Amino acid sequence: MRHLTLCLLALLVLTNCGRMSGAPPPPSEDRINAPTTPADAPPAEAFEANATPGAQTITAEVWSDNWFALYVDETLFKEDSVSITTERSFNSEVFSFAATYPLYLNVVLKDYIQDDTGLEYIGTERQQIGDGGFIAQFSDTATGKRIAVTDSSWKCIPIHIAPLDPSCAAEANPVAGQGACTNAILPEPDGWMTQGFDESSWQAAIIYDARVVRPKDGYDEISWDPSAQFIWGPDLKTNNTVLCRVTIQAP
Repeated sequence: MRHLTLCLLALLVLTNCGRMSGAPPPPSEDRINAPTTPADAPPAEAFEANATPGAQTITAEVWSDNWFALYVDETLFKEDSVSITTERSFNSEVFSFAATYPLYLNVVLKDYIQDDTGLEYIGTERQQIGDGGFIAQFSDTATGKRIAVTDSSWKCIPIHIAPLDPSCAAEANPVAGQGACTNAILPEPDGWMTQGFDESSWQAAIIYDARVVRPKDGYDEISWDPSAQFIWGPDLKTNNTVLCRVTIQAP
């Protein structure tokens, strides 16, 4: 009996010492079973791809003069991180998105203009008509296989054309819609991003040589596929807003 009493006293002392020393309590059942996120967890788009049956994660590499917005069907996936209101906003973008085949890619392309004259640097010695340019390539993120590039398979239509008379650039006080500074500004066609849209009246994208576009600021940071080409509307200078679309079938 005396031996049992000593054991109980010893156990009591050890328990109190643990409490006084601030030792943490053992983890609860919930904490033991709580999920953890590893430091090398895949990006959010990978989970998005897994959540949609048949979806693939696509990596896009894009350079634009000056601005673009990329849609898959009518869903916006990426807008140029530099505002169209920024002069000389040249930069490249690399991003991923999840989608299912066939891919209905739609892009809105804009060149920087100060107003509807279609000019830039108005009132300075550099007053001029600017020019645009867009190049992109798309790859299967998992395999690295190239699935699409910008080329003449894309269909495009300009909806902001200005000025209609190039001599507008020499005007001392250019006013949009007047004199040499007339323009043609159209709304986006209804439903142009939808799968069933009839694009038969649209032209094939016009291809431009890199020496004409003169890409800079981010262009050389991407290793371009030799088949990727600069595209735009029929006039690189006066086509200020251009809509382009292409359908990519499963590889």
